[in-house]
Formats: sequence, structure tokens, C-alpha cells
Amino acid sequence: MSLIDKIVARAQANKQRIVLPESLEERTLTAADKALADGLAEIILIGNVDEIMALADKLGLKHVGEATIIDPATSEKTETYAQLLFELRKKKGMTIEEARKKVLDPLYFGCLIIKNGDADGQISGALSTTGDTLRPALQIIKCAPGISCVSGAMLLITQTPQYGEDGVLVVGDVAVTPMPDASQLAQIAVCTAQTAKSVAGFEEPRVAMLSFSTKGSAKHEVVDKVVEATRMAQEMAPELHIDGELQADAALVPGVGEKKAPGSKIAGHANVLVFPCLEVGNIGYKMVQRLGNADAIGPILQGIARPVNDLSRGCSVDDIYKMVAITACQAMDAK
Repeated sequence: MSLIDKIVARAQANKQRIVLPESLEERTLTAADKALADGLAEIILIGNVDEIMALADKLGLKHVGEATIIDPATSEKTETYAQLLFELRKKKGMTIEEARKKVLDPLYFGCLIIKNGDADGQISGALSTTGDTLRPALQIIKCAPGISCVSGAMLLITQTPQYGEDGVLVVGDVAVTPMPDASQLAQIAVCTAQTAKSVAGFEEPRVAMLSFSTKGSAKHEVVDKVVEATRMAQEMAPELHIDGELQADAALVPGVGEKKAPGSKIAGHANVLVFPCLEVGNIGYKMVQRLGNADAIGPILQGIARPVNDLSRGCSVDDIYKMVAITACQAMDAK
């Protein structure tokens, strides 16, 4: 069974309530129909019922009627959510009138459904920018306890089963925080390990904090940052297996790990890689994807108290379907 098949099976076995606020986007509605047909999740669509069902009929979709469809313009809970938004944002200057307007935005409405305990996760981005997806999530759901930055992990499914977890690696940050400081890098490490557990199903994440130095082989302030981040991550989550600083080959290749970092339980056996900055992470995963013919799934947003994921505007129906399953797996672990 492939990793994606395992993720789908976990989602089907413990259905979560996933909000799709871009309900009149054709790829999104088609993915929702497939998710409902496969019993992947309980789907919540935001929008006008007649418009959504008319589009479903046009596209020949047979299962959209099984979704919960909520129209912010007519829902009996809209005022409750407006009051909730006002309470959350009044110290930032938001008035109740502004909250009542903002709650009509499907991206805000979806996050308020989650905050109120009426849903478990949300996915958008087929129509919206990353900023539009993240803004309501951070204003309403906020970061998880002990976390102050959002990051993005990627599942890399390689053709080299001798590395990682039978060829699967979870890497971060590849999407959000350009130049993390030591504290943020430590948080990214802990969050990426959690994604490896909840989404990739790793029983034992083995986290390597990557650098161009291994255990003091080079001296530079950027190496010092990784060393400090490693220490902080170990303090944040002493139950996790985290080591650094390690070069990529020392992290992945047993023989190299033994030579460069003797005694390390992570060196040569890492299945989670934490990049020192976004530039390195984004370049690195794309090189593995293109030159190594690896499948790259994500980015999976992490660090938010309840899962909110961002799609590429060029995403496919299959991409959205997979993200429903991934978000469901994250939601199980966030409760």
C-alpha cells in the first residue's frame, strides 16, 4: 500500500469535518464529490445551496448533496460567529459591524466554524492567495500552544528505499518562514516531526537539523543558529529524537553518519529533515523532485492550532482530494 493509500485509509477510518470554502470552484467541488463518494471526510461547503447544486448538476456530480452546505447570508449561526469574531478581534479595533461584514467572507466563516468547534479543518487556495488563506486562520484559530510561527512541510516519496522511512522523507520549512531565527527553527523542527507522525504515519520521527557543517566541522554564525535551534528543539520536545548540526549526507547515509557524527542516533538514519532557511528548503526539495523523480506532496501547513491548508492555484482535483485526506489526518492529532 502506498503512502497516499495509507493516508486515505486513516482518513476513512476516522472521518473528520473538513471545510471547503471555495465551493463554486469547479476543481474543489469535483474533489468534494469524490471525497464524499469515497467516505473520506464529512465535507462542509460554504455558499448558496442553489448555486452549488446547479454547478454540481452541470459537472455531473452525484454526491455533493451529501455535504453540509452553509450559506453565511442565511445561516442561523452567522450572528454567533460574528460575535465570536468580534470578541477575538476587538482589542485590534474591530467593531461588531465590521465583524458582521467580515463573517460573510467564506474564508473567515470557515475558520470561525472551526474555532466554534463545529468543524475540524479547512482547505482553500484554488482561488485564494496564501495570504488570504493564512490571515483568517492566524486571526481566529491562531498558532498551536508554544508555537509562534507557521511553516510548511513536504512529503518526499523517493525511489531510494535505503533512505528515510523506506524512501519517504518529511522536510520543512519549504513554504512560509523565509529566515527563521533559532527559536522559530526549533519550532519548525518539532512541528515537522509532528507532521511526520500524524500525516506520514512515522512511529519514530528521526529529525536532522541540516547545515553545511557536521558537529563543528565549520564555524559560522548560521551554523551557530542551527546548533542553538537543535538545543531548543530538544528542550521543547525531549521525547523526540533530534540531532544537529548535520550535513545532508551525514543525516542520510549510515557510513557517512558514522564517520562524521560517531555516536549519533540520528546521523545516517534521519527520516525528517529541517532546513536552516526557506531558500535552502524550497530549492532542495525541488531538486530532489525534478532530478530524483521524487513525488512531492504539499506543502502541508503546520503550527496552526487546527489544520488549515493552502492549495496552489494551479492544483488539480487529485491534489485537493489528497489534501482533504492529509488535513483529516492532521485534525485527528490536533484534538
